[in-house]
Formats: sequence, structure tokens, C-alpha cells
Amino acid sequence: MSDTSHTPAQYTAATLSEALPYIQRYDRQTVVIKYGGHAMVDEELAGAFARDVVLLKHLGVNPVIVHGGGPQIASLLERLGIKSEFRDGLRVTDDATMEVVEMVLSGPINKSIVRAINKAGGKAVGLSGSDADLMKVKRAARKSKDADSQVEKLIDLGFVGEPEQVDVSVLKLLSNYDHDFIPVIAPVGFDGEGKRYNVNADTAAGAIASALGASRLLLLTDVAGVLDKAGDLIRELRADDLPSLMADGTVSGGMIPKLETATNAVKNGVGGAVILDGRAKHALLMELFTEHGAGTIVL
Repeated sequence: MSDTSHTPAQYTAATLSEALPYIQRYDRQTVVIKYGGHAMVDEELAGAFARDVVLLKHLGVNPVIVHGGGPQIASLLERLGIKSEFRDGLRVTDDATMEVVEMVLSGPINKSIVRAINKAGGKAVGLSGSDADLMKVKRAARKSKDADSQVEKLIDLGFVGEPEQVDVSVLKLLSNYDHDFIPVIAPVGFDGEGKRYNVNADTAAGAIASALGASRLLLLTDVAGVLDKAGDLIRELRADDLPSLMADGTVSGGMIPKLETATNAVKNGVGGAVILDGRAKHALLMELFTEHGAGTIVL
């Protein structure tokens, strides 16, 4: 008579077996991960993230990481006594601020992620958008509407850029299976005159995912995903759903640019873009290798 009870080892083995179809789906596929928020500043979550990225590589996935660093930049600006100017609630990136932005993003943040992945057994390589012509940008154009006259005006945010041309040659070289490296990218780009610009990490990740024809773009956030008006997670959206979600108030604030990045990536050839909760341990693995995923996928 067989014993039908299950040991922890059997549960683990069953989970691995159930993951097989998903492992096969992403074999030799590129996944671009925007890494930021709580997942990057919590030591335990950061360690788990690094191990998960190495596991992805060993399972045949090509992970490409694009990271943010807003809180760290703000902290160093304060310590250095550099006061930020804001226009319509948006930070202006002047020369002094850009100096700090590049120093923080391309320096300690980038290298701490590289070290964590290498410590976990991977072979990470730190880059910025300035390396190998990876990300040429144009000055970002932001508009504001006057509350009284309803007239739109342009807001000059200084050295804030938007991707204009992405050359992923170096990423393809690094991440192929002859070399097995894991690129870790700071979102600093440059324009035609060689001037450096700060690029929103979500936007940079979307542009890089599109240029790579990635199977997935994963945007780690500090929320569970896109929520409906009742506060429940919306598990799947279509790329054309954003206007109606904005119109009825389901999506607002900081979720709008994230969904814009996701929908633009899908329209530009990315297989799917997922907004998922970076506060959840092993969110990457749950999203890619389980039936239910871990966030909101845009297809």
C-alpha cells in the first residue's frame, strides 16, 4: 500500500516538474528586467533577486537588467547640498545634478548589482547607455497645461533624455552562450553632441527590450500590478486598453507611464510586458515559471 503523504522534497520536485513547460518556453529567449524600488534597497530581496537572475541564466534564459536609482540620487544630492529645482512637480536635471546622477547610477548602484550577481555565481557586466553607442537620446519634451487659459507650454527639464536610437550589438555579444555574461545597464544616455542625459529606467528598459525583440519585459514596482476599482489585481490587459483605463480612472498617477512603457514595448515587438511586485520574493520566477504569474501582463 503506497503512502500518499507528501514530503517537502516531493513538493519541491513537483514544483520543478510543473515548471518544465515554462522553462522550455523561455529557453534561449531574452528577458529584459527593470530593477528598482523596494527590491533594490532591501538587502534580503536584493540577494534573492541576484540568485534568481543567475538561475534564469542557468535555465537557458538571457536576462538583461536595467536599473533605476532615484532614492539614492536624491540622498546624495541632499548630502552634497545640491538643491533641486522643480517645474510643475518635475525635477530639473542641471549640470551639477547630472554629475551626481551619472556618478550614482554608473558607479555604486551598478557595481553593487554586478557584485551581487557575481557573488551568486553569475558573470555580470556593468554598462551604461553611453557604452558602445548603446543608447542615443534626445532631450525629453514635457508639456504642461495652464489651469486658467488651458494653453500648453513646454517644460525644460534640463538633461533628461528619451531614447532615440538603441544599438544592442554589445548586449547580443555579451549575453550569447559563447560568453554567458549578464548585462547590467545604468540608464544614462548621450545625444549627438556627446552630452549625457538621465533616462527614466522604465523607459530605457522598454526601448532596450524593443530593440532586442525580447520575449518579455518585466517592470519591477512597489505595487502588486495594475488594480481595478475594487482593488483587485488585473492579470491581463491588451496593448490598446490604456486609453479606456485612463478615461474611467482605473489607471492614474505613476502607473500611467509604466503602462505606456509596457504598451509601447508590446507594439514594438516585445512578446509581453509585465508589471509585477518587486516586494514579493522570487517574483521573477513566479512570473516566468508558474501558471498564474505574479503581476499584470500586457499582450
